[in-house]
Amino acid sequence: MADVHGSSVDIITPDGRADAYIAHPDDGARHPAVLMFMDAFGLRPHLKSMADRLASSGYTVLVPNVFYRNGRAPVVDLPGFIDPAERPEIFRSLRPAAEALTSERFVEDSGAYLDWLAAHPLVAAGKMGVSGYCMGAALALRAAGTYPGRVAAAAGFHGAYLATDAPDSPHLLADRVTAELYFGHADQDATNPAEQIDRLDKALMAAGVSHRTEVYTGAPHGFTQADTAMYDAKATERHWTALLALFARTL
Repeated sequence: MADVHGSSVDIITPDGRADAYIAHPDDGARHPAVLMFMDAFGLRPHLKSMADRLASSGYTVLVPNVFYRNGRAPVVDLPGFIDPAERPEIFRSLRPAAEALTSERFVEDSGAYLDWLAAHPLVAAGKMGVSGYCMGAALALRAAGTYPGRVAAAAGFHGAYLATDAPDSPHLLADRVTAELYFGHADQDATNPAEQIDRLDKALMAAGVSHRTEVYTGAPHGFTQADTAMYDAKATERHWTALLALFARTL
């Protein structure tokens, strides 16, 4: 694996300035780009370490603070180890930021992130990859459906609210997706019950989208996040195997 360089950057969006983290192999060469969407707890050291690990496999990885309208990351005070059962006020504090990120605003933001990456001197020409965690899985699917000409592959892990009854549910973009998709679902996940997994699969199949869905038996929602009480080491390594294989095939 390559040595990695990481740094903080700011990205101009239609609504202001989004802080972000970029990681890339420390070789001065251009590499395929990956846009990584955060979970609800946001841009923090653990997500940066995940970006570093992905970058070490030969990618230029950008992790934006999608809650930038509510402040620079972290937008709320986070403990070093996050246990929502002991700190329920964290979710309450994050709710205004999540509600501010409407689907319309996200479309504009994600276009700005993709434009910034495309102009970066260490990004190779061509389509990009997208990955997302928790709420970020829905954002990854939405990006693939909104910018099909720019996204070659998208992956979501322990995704939340991917196929709801809402009029702007991410699964409704399935007929616009041209990317190859992968979803690693947690089977202990109230935010993504079996009926929503089934609804998502049916939408993707009906649209002819190349995709693979796997349910990680015994894995809780948030299983990739090592700084939380939901972490599952075995499921996390399975996620890395699937993610790296997807990007190796498509980028």
